[in-house]
Amino acid sequence: MSAPIAALIAVDAPAASYALNVGVAADAGVTLDDVQNILVAVAPIVGAPRVGSAVGNIAAGLGFVIEAAVAEMEAEAEEAG
Repeated sequence: MSAPIAALIAVDAPAASYALNVGVAADAGVTLDDVQNILVAVAPIVGAPRVGSAVGNIAAGLGFVIEAAVAEMEAEAEEAG
């Protein structure tokens, strides 16, 4: 699962791309430490600015996923209540 994450970093993928891959990565057992290790590994290849951009996009992508999960939980609570 590290290759897709490294590829997203290399192409300076937007936050939505990371958000779309969170579930697959989580299902594959990828942890935040794993992502940090991937960032460190690709830094000499893609450069620090690209890694910095990826960090921001990863954080934004996770924010999208969290917001969607909260909205889904709220909708389920309204239906049940």
